[in-house]
Amino acid sequence: MTAVDISLIHKFLEPRLSEVAALIVSSLRSDVSLLDRTNMSVFSNPGKLLRPMLTLCAAGISGGVNDDSVHYAAATELLHNATLLHDDVVDGSDLRRGKPTVSSLLGSTAAVLLGDFWLVKALDVILGASHYSEPVVRIFGRTISQLAEGEIFQMEKSGAGDTSMDDYLRIVHSKTASLFETAVICGAISADAPERVKAALKAYAGHMGVAFQMKDDVLDYTGGEATGKPRGQDLKERKITLPLLCAFRNVSPEEEASVRDELTHDEDAGSMAARVRDFVLGHEGIEGAETIIAEEIALATECISTLPASDWKDRLSALAGFVGERAE
Repeated sequence: MTAVDISLIHKFLEPRLSEVAALIVSSLRSDVSLLDRTNMSVFSNPGKLLRPMLTLCAAGISGGVNDDSVHYAAATELLHNATLLHDDVVDGSDLRRGKPTVSSLLGSTAAVLLGDFWLVKALDVILGASHYSEPVVRIFGRTISQLAEGEIFQMEKSGAGDTSMDDYLRIVHSKTASLFETAVICGAISADAPERVKAALKAYAGHMGVAFQMKDDVLDYTGGEATGKPRGQDLKERKITLPLLCAFRNVSPEEEASVRDELTHDEDAGSMAARVRDFVLGHEGIEGAETIIAEEIALATECISTLPASDWKDRLSALAGFVGERAE
């Protein structure tokens, strides 16, 4: 299988993707110099812009990209970055995309306030759409609620050490897949897509978003400097994610209980994380997780199989493939 070149999808989506970036920049401008400098610094390291690309592709396959599509695409990226700014405070992260986090440079108070600013600007951008649709605001509001619920539920389960596969799937849908779904649904709404197209795109994005978070969780075990964040952070925060759940399938209930107990009660988080990582690597946790990720990607592409053939459909399939193979 040929590797997905994400830059080619960027090129396909120009000039609309540049319009999205320009709208984000203009929305973030402030006459408070510290706020303005920090906003521009954060957006100068934007990542792959995956969620805005999903919005544009969903609009394209639904009838065509328009100015409303651009507004909704910008709003998804603003919301995504708002959550990252908050996550870095919650997780105590020093790095994001290989660069120091706002919380590590300016402190947690500044990072929370900046995240709030980006969140409000996401709503402002939605309201600035020329054919503003009230359902889009409701969708974004529901997604913000799901994001918060997913993070808090994960905190609750991390403290108890009893995360099941069903718990894990609830967490990854709430904290990651929900925003992927929002990205495509809002793109479809901007192009007046029929309900069957919206349903297909939502199902596609749900599986793709789950796969994206699952891949993130694998990279927490296998990644390094290339991922732009420290390896083993989830374990240090006592989070039970897919690789560990897959490793549990290959051991006795007694051994699983012992690992869960160590994860929850060992006071030396660093040494505990190293031991649990060795456990996962030694019991095919990564291989099991990669199999599930491949299944989710296959389901994502199957969900849009009934949509008419087009360049837009090809790009949606390629984006799903990129999620499955990414290394950062």
